[in-house]
Amino acid sequence: MNAYLRIRNARSATAAPRPLARAIAAGLLLVALASPLAAGAQEPEHEDEIEGVVREAESGRPLTGAMVSVLDTSRGATTHGDGSFHIAGLPPGAHTVRVERLGYRTVTLEVSTTEGGAFVIIELEATPMDIGGLVVTGALSERSASEALRPVNVLSGDELQRRLEGTVAATIESEPGVSATGMSPATARPVIRGLSGDRVLMLEDGARIGDVSSSGADHASALDPASARRIEVVRGPAAILYGSNALGGVINVIRDEIPSDVPHHPTGAATLQGQTVSDALGGSLHLRTGVTEHVPVRIELGGRTSNDLSTPLGVLGNTGSETWSVGGGTAWVDDWGHVGTAFRAYRNDYGIPGGFVGGHEEGVRVEMERASTKVSGRVERPVGPFRTIEVDGTYTWYRHMEIEPPDIIGTFFKLRTTSLDALARHDALGPFSAGAVGARISHEDFEFAGELTTPDTRRITAAAYVFEELDLDPVRIEAGLRYDWVRTDPLQEDPDSEIGDIRKRTFGAASGSLGLLFNPGAGVTLGASVSRAFRTPDVNELYSEGPHLAAYAFEVGNPSLENEVGTGLDLFVRYVGERMSAEITGFRNDISGFIYPAETGDTSSIALPIYQFRGEDALLTGVEGSVDWTVVAGVTLHGTLSYVRGSRDEMGEDAALPLIPPLQARVGLGYDRPSWFVRGETELAARQNRLGPFETPTAGYQVFDLSAGARLTLAGRLNVLTVTAENVTDREYRNHLSRVKEIMPQAGRGLSVTYRVVF
Repeated sequence: MNAYLRIRNARSATAAPRPLARAIAAGLLLVALASPLAAGAQEPEHEDEIEGVVREAESGRPLTGAMVSVLDTSRGATTHGDGSFHIAGLPPGAHTVRVERLGYRTVTLEVSTTEGGAFVIIELEATPMDIGGLVVTGALSERSASEALRPVNVLSGDELQRRLEGTVAATIESEPGVSATGMSPATARPVIRGLSGDRVLMLEDGARIGDVSSSGADHASALDPASARRIEVVRGPAAILYGSNALGGVINVIRDEIPSDVPHHPTGAATLQGQTVSDALGGSLHLRTGVTEHVPVRIELGGRTSNDLSTPLGVLGNTGSETWSVGGGTAWVDDWGHVGTAFRAYRNDYGIPGGFVGGHEEGVRVEMERASTKVSGRVERPVGPFRTIEVDGTYTWYRHMEIEPPDIIGTFFKLRTTSLDALARHDALGPFSAGAVGARISHEDFEFAGELTTPDTRRITAAAYVFEELDLDPVRIEAGLRYDWVRTDPLQEDPDSEIGDIRKRTFGAASGSLGLLFNPGAGVTLGASVSRAFRTPDVNELYSEGPHLAAYAFEVGNPSLENEVGTGLDLFVRYVGERMSAEITGFRNDISGFIYPAETGDTSSIALPIYQFRGEDALLTGVEGSVDWTVVAGVTLHGTLSYVRGSRDEMGEDAALPLIPPLQARVGLGYDRPSWFVRGETELAARQNRLGPFETPTAGYQVFDLSAGARLTLAGRLNVLTVTAENVTDREYRNHLSRVKEIMPQAGRGLSVTYRVVF
């Protein structure tokens, strides 16, 4: 017997080379010709399927490009030209289905397949307000961002396309509590609540990247945002599910490299982007199709080139880049779950500007390569007390070379990482409404060459954790406990080294978190969480000895460093209503043994000041906020606010931490219709004169951007065009976190055009 549901007015429960241009154009043409339109919707043919149609509530016209997902499973679909979708492989029972579409209110509904397959007609209402997407990072299961226990931001859809840049850090820096640091556009690294480096954990589909971007501001991240389906940012300590070092937060780029269901028709998306401020041109294409009834395939291609960055005072030389990526994945999908594999290759050649004291006048070129293979399996049928079981294995090979003029390899890094993760989730068990247990083991091989005398090092990590949730409606409590063990083993020990006793080090510590969410009703949610997390000193902080381009200093390690231990407290208030959503968060992060490079007073043989890493107590406090308000029909007001104060205890005296952003805010006003939108936004920053090592004061500024876009259904496919005018007034301003602000200001006036087709 087939169930038939009709949901109406539902509310949410919560200058480039020509070959590259030709390749991208050919990819877009392939998309335009690929796959016939889906057949008209009909009653389901199998008992384990949900089929249906998504259409506009007011006009009844079908909506293509809507994302339909079944929560707590890996199943989902994209609607076709006639608005139809088809999701197979579901067990009998009640399922929570979520439907998202650009320009429309997100809908969450319950669909039962207990008595057979289900057919649903879902009608979406137009709305200019985005209530936030689904969150999986740091959560036990997929849930709305408004239901997350930690401060979380989700970039997807229109917002992701409008913010899309060449790096993840530049793409997300508009989010509350997030800034970017670096030495060129290619090297942008995220800063969350004043913490950066490996204190911010960057993930790709939940797996660590396996590069050395966290060890210096001249190191780019081997992570391309172009093909991301969404990007999630968890602010604050989030170490229970992801391990040590995540004192600042977690960034997860989700692109579903391993397909977990078999589409009935080829689906995917293609993106093409150009930016005048650096003559950048880039594009990406990913396609997912079914080879057999049980075997899907996903392929992806991407590339981006850019020239030197233009600023109001001139061109910042040697900042061009060229990036390429290719990936593929496949799986065996059955009613019990799936098992699959994926491969990705990434290359990035970019420049570091020169002209600094201690730097090369002509700058330095960097060549980096990354290749990764992953194997993943997920069982979605009960096994004992567990609802799902996941096992993921990854192998990553990474190489990084810094080439000094004329063609000398000044610095060389190589890293090989092998890891295995296991996670089992359960539903109601004893007093707990949901929970998970997991384990992780990894092995890393570091190699160093060039001017660095850092010894080659092996690092082994093992961890186990448990995370439980207690639902006492209207109160939800989450608690977690984790233990990590880390052994760092230099291949050449030296007890008489000038930097100290270079020896094997072993670290171990427990992390814990406790959070409470209270929903008194009327759309208001109150939350509080306290976390204890630790960070192991990285290999460079322990054993490095050599010049470092990012700091223009000679940095040496400290083999006697101990763990950083952070205690974080978050308090927040959220409101989600029909015409407004808002959140304000206050936080405190007390870190014992905060590691930073301190001046020794000595100079190296090449006349660079010597800095050695040491640990002192540090305290970061601050506030973050955001609001989205539909003032009148179609008109929305958006605002964010971020402030953090960082202090360290320097021999009993209060001193500023380095790389602390100033008070920042964004205010935007937009008009949004289902088929088009226009928006203006002002970015504001206060003066920063509270300075750490290497820093100089930075004046306050305000920058104005203007964007407009159109969403059109052509040939049964969703086409989205976004045009953004950045720094409209060509304002000269300097980012306090930029390592090149003494030479040139930030980018000048420019135009960015992004075109995306979803099929």
